[in-house]
Amino acid sequence: MSIGVEKGKSMSQRMGEVLAAHGVLSMEQVNTILAEQHRCRKPFGVLAEDLYAIDPRIIEEAWAIQYADLTRHVDPMRETYDMRALDHVTRRQAWQFRVLPIRFDGCELLTVTDRSSLKKALGFANNVIGLPVYLVLSEPGQLEAALHHHYPMDGMHPRPWDSLHLGRTG
Repeated sequence: MSIGVEKGKSMSQRMGEVLAAHGVLSMEQVNTILAEQHRCRKPFGVLAEDLYAIDPRIIEEAWAIQYADLTRHVDPMRETYDMRALDHVTRRQAWQFRVLPIRFDGCELLTVTDRSSLKKALGFANNVIGLPVYLVLSEPGQLEAALHHHYPMDGMHPRPWDSLHLGRTG
């Protein structure tokens, strides 16, 4: 699977910075991991797990924070849809994993999710879709409105805009 990062963008926050800012690692530990990473060329998150027993879920959350800063943000109700793209996800999957395929961008399936669903959407895309997926983000209310439009399902309705928590991180 491919994860989409806007061309020309670089990491706004490095993994170690995210983990240190959230009190998971000290800067001394971050520097130790960076030195080890330089030596062995393993990913920072893998080394944090191995050297300091950091829970993989915490590494995933740090990755999601990084990713949310890197990827494009869209309003899915303003996008142009390819019906063939929508066929790659069932109605139930779309709502359960909060993923909405938009169209093909080359060989990649451009798919929207929201920040709070990013980890679960990534897992779904990796394990189920079977195509390279390029994930972009939208606000939760915008995603819900688009899901309701493209995958209407009994009992699933977009929440009122004014009651939404927009999933912003500090």
